[in-house]
Amino acid sequence: MAEAASNRVRALSWVLSTVIAAAVMIGDQVTKALVEKSIPEHGQISILPRFFNLTNTKNAGAAFGLFSDSPAPWKTALLIAVSGALLVTVVAIVWRSRHLHWATGVGLALILGGALSNLFDRIRMGLVVDFLDVYVGSYHWPTFNLADSAIVVGAGFLVIHVIFSD
Repeated sequence: MAEAASNRVRALSWVLSTVIAAAVMIGDQVTKALVEKSIPEHGQISILPRFFNLTNTKNAGAAFGLFSDSPAPWKTALLIAVSGALLVTVVAIVWRSRHLHWATGVGLALILGGALSNLFDRIRMGLVVDFLDVYVGSYHWPTFNLADSAIVVGAGFLVIHVIFSD
């Protein structure tokens, strides 16, 4: 009886993780498509003056534009390979775990959805569309997207779980 209940909880956890990852991926792809359709490349729309714009930029590098200026011909292939390896690692952790703490499951699902969406872009176009531009005065945080946000929030869930778990 206890094993059946445990299996139901695990199945529900899998379903919830899948829904979260799919929602992140779909939401990211939809918002990127809307940005590409509505804002010309390098164009911007001010949402909160002196703090937040929507913009349409292309990122051929890693997260937050790292390595985007690198002319290396193997850069995209390396980023795809690293992203793929990380995705396999996340899926393996979730698959092998009998019981994940809710924060770990949510964190991994957010990371999975965001990484899948950015990987999809990188395979399809060789780059990622970024559109969230946060700044204060002349200081701009590197432009990012919904997938990047999900990855950072997911990592935050994992860190919080590690810090506050027994």
